[in-house]
Amino acid sequence: MVEFGLMQASTEDTLQPVEVARFAEEQGFDAYFVGEHTHLPTAPHRYGDAISDDYKKFYDPFVSLTLAAAVTERIKLGTGVCLLTEHHPITLAKTVATLDHVSGGRVVLGVGTGWNDAEMENYGIRFSERWAVCGERIRAMKEIWANDIAEFHGKFVEFDPLWCWPKPAQRGGPKVLIGGGVIPETIARRVVGLGDGWIPLDGGHDLEAPMAAIREEAARSERPIESLDLTVGLGLMTEITEQRIEEMIEMGFGRVLFVLPRKGRDEDWETLQRYAELRKRFS
Repeated sequence: MVEFGLMQASTEDTLQPVEVARFAEEQGFDAYFVGEHTHLPTAPHRYGDAISDDYKKFYDPFVSLTLAAAVTERIKLGTGVCLLTEHHPITLAKTVATLDHVSGGRVVLGVGTGWNDAEMENYGIRFSERWAVCGERIRAMKEIWANDIAEFHGKFVEFDPLWCWPKPAQRGGPKVLIGGGVIPETIARRVVGLGDGWIPLDGGHDLEAPMAAIREEAARSERPIESLDLTVGLGLMTEITEQRIEEMIEMGFGRVLFVLPRKGRDEDWETLQRYAELRKRFS
């Protein structure tokens, strides 16, 4: 059964997380996801001025999802995506575990490294090393979630034995979905080797080739493809249509997220109503 969810970049100017999460649960959606950027450097970056002012204003995703958890009982709560280049793995492991614990095991952790080289340099991360750092932070968090006493010794993450509670409600921690990517084989190795699924956005790159590569890598690793959480976000770069949703399902995605663009309160509510009607066609 395919799941449907809503996804937004929540800021002080958007519909608020409590509003959107309540709407999602009331209208039969299965999930609510939010994105992350801690800041936007004034320094030049790879995309120049081709981004909106919202990148300066993102809410903290875990505060937003905590609000959402407080006013819902059923929907999953996800990040699309949390930028691991902006978090220490010990503190992030605790934040995620706490949210999963208080929400009754509803967290899905989409992760990525971000595209803004200037942004991650503010955290002391070299762009060329971003995925090596990300990989160690994923493994370190999983160690903390799964063990009463955890330790990790890597090139970028290093800590001696420690205690850290609460543990997530989901045994071993929430599923970690790997965001984005361009080269199919590289995406596949990350998804199968590091994470528990994939969470790309439609419209930026081809999705069929990476999906095929993920299936091949899962088979090589003797990991059932059914065990992977394959989630896709629609609507950021392309229009959401019934046909495109059907194509995503046929491709193998088990969760489809409708991205809510910010146009103004009235228009955004109209968009949500349209999304709700579209979701009902797949009930």
